[in-house]
Amino acid sequence: MYFEISRAGLNCGHDKEECSEYPNHCNKCIKNQLLELGFELHTNIRITEMDSEEKRLEMYRDAIWQKFWDVLNIKHIILTSTKSGLAIIDYPITGAGLDVSLLTGFIQANITFSESGTNSNSIGSEYQTPRRQFFEFDYKDFIILLKEGSLISVSLVLENTASDSLKSTVNEFIREFETIYYDKIERYENSGSLNFNNAIEYIIESFNVKLVFPMVLSHTVPPSITEKLNQNYVQRAILKLAKELLINKPFFFINNILNNVQDIVEINAKTVLYEVYQLLQMDVIIPTPLDVAESKFKIFKENRAMNLAKNTSLSSILTNDNDFEELKEQFEGMDSATAENLMEKYIGKGKTAEEALIYQAALKEYEKALYLASGFNFEEKIGKISFMILEVEKKINDMELEYAKEAAEKAEKRRDYITSIGNYRKAIEILEKRLTEVQVNPEETESKIRKIKKKISKLEAKI
Repeated sequence: MYFEISRAGLNCGHDKEECSEYPNHCNKCIKNQLLELGFELHTNIRITEMDSEEKRLEMYRDAIWQKFWDVLNIKHIILTSTKSGLAIIDYPITGAGLDVSLLTGFIQANITFSESGTNSNSIGSEYQTPRRQFFEFDYKDFIILLKEGSLISVSLVLENTASDSLKSTVNEFIREFETIYYDKIERYENSGSLNFNNAIEYIIESFNVKLVFPMVLSHTVPPSITEKLNQNYVQRAILKLAKELLINKPFFFINNILNNVQDIVEINAKTVLYEVYQLLQMDVIIPTPLDVAESKFKIFKENRAMNLAKNTSLSSILTNDNDFEELKEQFEGMDSATAENLMEKYIGKGKTAEEALIYQAALKEYEKALYLASGFNFEEKIGKISFMILEVEKKINDMELEYAKEAAEKAEKRRDYITSIGNYRKAIEILEKRLTEVQVNPEETESKIRKIKKKISKLEAKI
């Protein structure tokens, strides 16, 4: 058996401050050490010095980031027999809506036309040795990347031009796939028997397709992993955001996490993706196949509908938006006396809700009362109800502000800095909204905003 090892590291055993050969003979020294260990070296071997652990980490983040963008670029993966040109595996990643039989016929026609030498530009001038070169060509709104191996050809339907790393992945994939599935490919060529079901998992793994799968959180996390999570504020923030996303849907996507974290704090997206990748490696975040996610989503919606149906009348105080529409419909045929009685009823319900600290429900009742008062021109009531609405809105505003500040302070104490910054930013939004309204003391509000911004700056420095 022969193997190639990518991204392997070697500690040469010498301190550069004490090594007389550093840096001029490092490559030669490392090559000699590798040869002594039994490695076979290619002429194009690349040796890179790692200045620090941070530099190594940076390169690893870049590699994961490129993997993510490569798989986002792939819309469809098609494996065909080099001998017959027929598709043996057709794996759609996103709904590109392609007719695979037409596409494979188109690809085969271009290969045949190019190999005939009739027109060297039909596919690309670089396509001189079919089994060694890649070529790309346009097909509808997509780009097709094609590479032929000895037994199979790989066609990737892409949104954009392929990166060098994606081409490298295709090279490795063809070499390994032909070795692992040699017998099945031969059987297909001889008998037409298609038996490549388990190969889909291999494709998913090779092209990192799991990075674009819907994600869920593991129900059980070992204590050793929990301890690691508690020491990593970025991972803790990712898990908190993931749990919030899972309230409204039974799954989330990595893109959701990247966008939400960056909305809260200015942090490099590569750093966030790296931490997400670590959580995937630890099985804290779990990719879910699309068909499974679709089934879960259907069950999720059905359960939510049942729960809503059971709780539509939790309280006579808690009204919904349909009440307002019904009131507008009743308004046209309503007389003054009926309107006044109904208005007083809404005011009474509003006061009851306000005393119970259910401010949103109180606000809805007061707004309905104001609608009637304005419609029938009850001048005395209009001013009174308007003032009641302003008071309730202020209470809601104050409550949201206190909650945001308290949540920020608690997160800061447990060193969950990203969550803390997110809540401080919510507090600033509430305060800035106050500045657009009539304020008794806008200077005080501006002072509070400045203080919170200073806290955010300190937290960002810690990150």
